[in-house]
Amino acid sequence: MTDELRLGILGAARIAPASVIGPAARHPAVVVGAVAARDRSRAQRFADKHGIGQVYGSYAELVEAPDLDAVYIPLPNGLHGRWTRAALAAGKHVLCEKPFTANAEEAREITALAEDSGRVVMEAFHYRYHPLMTAAEEVIASGELGTLLRVEAALSFPLPRFSDIRYDYDLAGGALMDAGCYAVHMARVLGGDTPEVVTAQAKLRDPRIDRAMTAELRFPAGHTGRIRCSMWSSDVLRIGATVVGERGRMRLVNPVVPHLGHLLIVRSERGRRVRRFDRRTSYDYQLDAFAGAVLRGEPVATTPADAVDTMRVIDDIYLAAGLPLRLPR
Repeated sequence: MTDELRLGILGAARIAPASVIGPAARHPAVVVGAVAARDRSRAQRFADKHGIGQVYGSYAELVEAPDLDAVYIPLPNGLHGRWTRAALAAGKHVLCEKPFTANAEEAREITALAEDSGRVVMEAFHYRYHPLMTAAEEVIASGELGTLLRVEAALSFPLPRFSDIRYDYDLAGGALMDAGCYAVHMARVLGGDTPEVVTAQAKLRDPRIDRAMTAELRFPAGHTGRIRCSMWSSDVLRIGATVVGERGRMRLVNPVVPHLGHLLIVRSERGRRVRRFDRRTSYDYQLDAFAGAVLRGEPVATTPADAVDTMRVIDDIYLAAGLPLRLPR
């Protein structure tokens, strides 16, 4: 255990300022010490813009850097497993963007490596660490809604730029991987277990890439579920989740980026109530959790084992929709 966490970023990714750089600047014990990119000049421009002191012209150089404790991986999906392996081999802790790996088989492999390494490996489902989700779980656990009947979760947004890597099969792209992994994870969290996939229907960008996906689910306890996701469809913008029980209903408005505005709405025998939480970002809460795990040994919710279950559902949805599984690079 140390008093400071020095973090390196693999890739000059657009998400990094919001997900790590800004939260680290607000965290008393976290420093973003380096960034790497395949194009060193791009990494240098990124470092200059964000005040990062060290630049590397390859991911391997950063992973091996002796003055870094951890690596943040916001690379394309198909590269997550490869660079998590490399980071663990170099003795680094890992904060890996979702989805954790290209498929469930790779997730199981990485989980075994993480368990043997003694390092913290955490999937970056930042929304999971926001008070909104904590409160939603507390409502379900309290029994206020009664026996669960149905859980629905959705994330849809427009991404009409089809050259984007998120539409690239060779990089483990697809709407279910990028947007749908949130919906699957939310359904698992709110449903209290890992469901089986009953049916799935995809809208296609090409024969292997889904631009939208809908799946019907069944949980071990008997309640049902549905996930919906899209990067390009008539379902232009939808971010939310609903939990229906025998005695009540709960709705989460914008649980994915709650710092941009959110609501928790509960209707039950106790009446109707609406809750809001502070505007601190879910990324700040996530970095709190990661730093707490590395520096003080605190547990995290989005473990590699948790990721295996999410990836298993994603694989099953792809198979049910008649699409091939994503493959690692």
